[in-house]
Order: sequence, then C-alpha cells, then structure tokens
Amino acid sequence: MKGLILTLGLFATAAMSATPAAAQNYPWCALYSGGSVGGGRNCGFTTFEQCMATVSGIGGSCFQNTQYQPPPGPHAKPKHRQPND
Repeated sequence: MKGLILTLGLFATAAMSATPAAAQNYPWCALYSGGSVGGGRNCGFTTFEQCMATVSGIGGSCFQNTQYQPPPGPHAKPKHRQPND
C-alpha cells in the first residue's frame, strides 16, 4: 500500500512540474480548397515555397500567418534577391 501511495505521489509531482504544451507558431498558412464540403487551414509552414509545394496539386492558397510571433532573440535579416544582369 505504501508503494502505491509513493508511486501516485511521484506521478502527481511529475504532472505538476511538466511544462505546458504550446501551439505551433509558423509564419505561413495554407488554405486548402475542399469543394462543396469546405477546406482546411494549416499554419505549419516556415517558408512560402514550402506552403506552395504542399498546396500544388491539391488546390489551395498560401498566406502569411497574422498570429505569428517570432521567438525572442536576434534574427537574421532576410536576403533580398539581386536582379539578374
């Protein structure tokens, strides 16, 4: 009986000290076309190209996630493409 109480106490302590789950936070979303039944939305893409590759062939579009919050800390500036001469 003491072993059962000790085990339950350990599980309760572990459950209370666990970190809470966090939602995925990515900058691009896909809006899938679903015909007459409607589509879905997936905001799990790090790049526009990744999002477009996913919706190609199945239909849909990509847009920036307005709820995206970059993680704290320094960030690299995006590289601008140079026009071809």
